[in-house]
Amino acid sequence: MVENGSNSVTRYAWLIVALLAPVALLNYLDRQMLATMKSSMVGDLPSIANGADWGLVLGAFKWTYAGLSPFAGYFADRLSKPRVVGLSLFVWSLVTWWTGHVTSFHEMIAVRALMGVSEAFYMPAALALIADYHPGRTRSRAIGVHQIGIYLGQILGGFAGYVAESPEHGWRWAFSTCGWLGALYAVPLLLMLRHAKSRGGRAAEVAPAPGRQNAPQTGVWRGLVGNRDFILLVLYFTLPAIAGWVVRDWMPDILREKFHLGQGKAGVSAILYVQIAAIFGALIGGFLADRWMRRTRRGRIFTSAIGMMLFLPALFGVGNAPTLAIAVGGLIIFGLGWGFFDCNNMPILCQVARPELRATGYGLMNFVSISCGGFGDWLFGALRDRHVPLNVIFGVFAGVALLSVGLVLLIRPKRPENLGAAPAPAG
Repeated sequence: MVENGSNSVTRYAWLIVALLAPVALLNYLDRQMLATMKSSMVGDLPSIANGADWGLVLGAFKWTYAGLSPFAGYFADRLSKPRVVGLSLFVWSLVTWWTGHVTSFHEMIAVRALMGVSEAFYMPAALALIADYHPGRTRSRAIGVHQIGIYLGQILGGFAGYVAESPEHGWRWAFSTCGWLGALYAVPLLLMLRHAKSRGGRAAEVAPAPGRQNAPQTGVWRGLVGNRDFILLVLYFTLPAIAGWVVRDWMPDILREKFHLGQGKAGVSAILYVQIAAIFGALIGGFLADRWMRRTRRGRIFTSAIGMMLFLPALFGVGNAPTLAIAVGGLIIFGLGWGFFDCNNMPILCQVARPELRATGYGLMNFVSISCGGFGDWLFGALRDRHVPLNVIFGVFAGVALLSVGLVLLIRPKRPENLGAAPAPAG
């Protein structure tokens, strides 16, 4: 009977991942389409005058997303995570539909800002929900599978350049269609998440650790901001992500201009290979981290550091590539390292912060990281307008990646891996 109960918990834990992976796909499909359809959108909206203006379009999403992320995480920790996830999907899907109907630069700024508000509530709640259902022995793998949804969304978004160039479709059709698909999926998602929660026990509402039931709760500021390891994790989460955002948002345009490619081929070359590599990176990195944790509680940290080391040759190769093949090779190495990095951020957070602060902690991480990412998008556009060489810009990114390796190795997790594990189902 105990074994059957354990199997039931495991099935429901992976059901949560399966339900959320398509949401992650839609979450990033919208973002990637904006990058790969840039020339079509700018051609249709002449009020977007230069690279800095486009950087503001990209930044408007990130700044509002970042600003709302801590509050989104705080609400997710105190309300129903499944409802936060479902409502976030529904609202951002409506905004995605609206994106396909904008008529000016200022309206595009407004709609991207609203998109940032609606999407901010998803990631902290979703990753905390997965972490609640998955104990330490499967946590990195579960997060990695969820992140694969993100990479698949970016792969599909990489083909959006062809859709934008198609006379039968165009960039407006792409946004409108994705908006409808997301809104339709939100309804069964809400019903199925609530069903899984009721059958699988109160996994999303984790009990305090043994010995802490009567201990006073220290709150967000003391529990997170006053936590040395959490601050190190925020810095580690932020610095490489600046390069990640620039690669994601600007690489299609970089390849198009540097190698004289069409919009469709540039989007596929910039996105497809790096995201396929990230899928393998997330699977390998998740498996390696979960296995390494059997020997040391720093297993996830070491795995993530390996991924960060891969950033160094990758960014050097991208910045100095004389041919498209070498640029794509650098992007593949970058994607592999990103998968190692991406699947271990929430699991490391679970080792340094209490369960009831997971979504809030991830929201704070998003706030710092994406605020800097928005600034990075704008700055990259401004530097491009001033013809700063790419090898100089990506050389700086490589130096930041090296610094990040040192930061993550300074983290000394003390929290037990099985804290907050999902209980056996009732009955």
